[in-house]
Amino acid sequence: MVFSALVGVPLAYLFAHYEFPGQSFFSAIAVLPIVMPPLVGVLAFLFLFGESGILPRGLQALLGLETVPFALDGVAAILVVHTYAFYVYFYLFAGAFFRDLDLSVLEAAQNLGASRWMTVRKVVLPLMTPALGGAALLVFMSSMASFSAPFIFAGRFRILSLEIYNTKLNGDLSLAVAQSVVLTAISLLFLVGLRKHASRRQYVGGGKGVRLTPRPVAGGAARMALGGLGGLLVVFLVAPHAVVVLMSFVKNGTWTWQTLPPAYTLENYVNLFREPRVAEPVLNSLKMAVLATAGNLVFGIVAAYLLVRKQFAGKRWLEVGAMLPWAVPGTVVAISLIVTFNRPSWLTGGRVLVGTFWILPLAYFIRNLPLVFRATHASLEQFEPSLEESARNLGANWWFTFRKVLFPLLAPAIVSGTLLAFVLALGEFVSSILLYTYANRPISVEIISQLRIFNLGSAAAYSVFLILLIAVVVGLSNRFLRSRPAGVAL
Repeated sequence: MVFSALVGVPLAYLFAHYEFPGQSFFSAIAVLPIVMPPLVGVLAFLFLFGESGILPRGLQALLGLETVPFALDGVAAILVVHTYAFYVYFYLFAGAFFRDLDLSVLEAAQNLGASRWMTVRKVVLPLMTPALGGAALLVFMSSMASFSAPFIFAGRFRILSLEIYNTKLNGDLSLAVAQSVVLTAISLLFLVGLRKHASRRQYVGGGKGVRLTPRPVAGGAARMALGGLGGLLVVFLVAPHAVVVLMSFVKNGTWTWQTLPPAYTLENYVNLFREPRVAEPVLNSLKMAVLATAGNLVFGIVAAYLLVRKQFAGKRWLEVGAMLPWAVPGTVVAISLIVTFNRPSWLTGGRVLVGTFWILPLAYFIRNLPLVFRATHASLEQFEPSLEESARNLGANWWFTFRKVLFPLLAPAIVSGTLLAFVLALGEFVSSILLYTYANRPISVEIISQLRIFNLGSAAAYSVFLILLIAVVVGLSNRFLRSRPAGVAL
């Protein structure tokens, strides 16, 4: 969390306050890690910086060394991967804050004699607390629930999320449950503590509404320095994506001791479409993601409507239940499902759900439940009930009112939340690794399986295909939102 803040906040400040060549391009590239699934990002760093990675092997050959000069492993590797993946949250939250910061508040502080440092400490940082708190919460929860990076890089270093997985593999389900309770308690304590801290203070910056305008950087040397820094940023952010694409063309089993893979082929991609066994994980992921997301869509809309428009007993508990999966790590969700559905239950019509196809869609549904619900809930709160009342006064029934009045207004939020849930379900690895069977193995588990048998090219091809699927979904989402008539989109 600390390293993510140290990278994300300065970058946001730089791009918000200064204008220099390539600024728009660099600021767009800065969010690139967010489109890479966690497991794929970990593989990219393994290919680039691992003991047999391209960069360590390249330096070894260049310098004539007997061993590689460095290798990313252990705690350092986990920190680097997490910083790369999660700094984007601080960058986006801090960037939005800097763009909306009311400069008249800063001018008032300086007119009262405050120094620049005092203005930052007493004015800027307090106003920035909600943005930093929101980013910190996302990064902390994501780091606590992280499984991919520890799974690949942890080695002998023990991570609680990985310990739960290992304990379950060893057959000690009771201990796995106890470890899950500890992990959940830590996550919830941080969540409650952060919300309590935020509720104690008010962070309101009134004023004239004077917004920040980036100022051009004076001096050729400074402009060149910032351009060079931006170039390094592009290389570092693009390299993981590029190496995954490169590795996807590598012939399986050919890259051993060489700096770069010696043999390339299109076979890895051809097999994805020609071989049913190879394509099965992709189809499994698509089917399970569609089923889970359909459930998220229905439940999210119904729950949000009930909570915003209706009054009933247990309303607060329904809201807590709908948001709770967001605060619970994926390993905990998986262990909870194993404990609940490893024996016949009235919930499943007397069937055992563990070991069947349906356990993974259920896990994906629970994991991503808050996304559609929260997006719809937040959007619905912005509209007065008088909109629906007017339609009913004109003779429209409830279904017609919802379909013709409310749904068009809520559509952007619903689509955004639904597609985000679908994208996350496609790449879900944490709960998948604990719940899958061979028949319903998703693409994320197949990537690890191919990596274990040294089929690096196949693992990378699956990764590229997953990235492309996510890119297509995101592109369709953006196209839908842009195509909506003015006054309909939020």
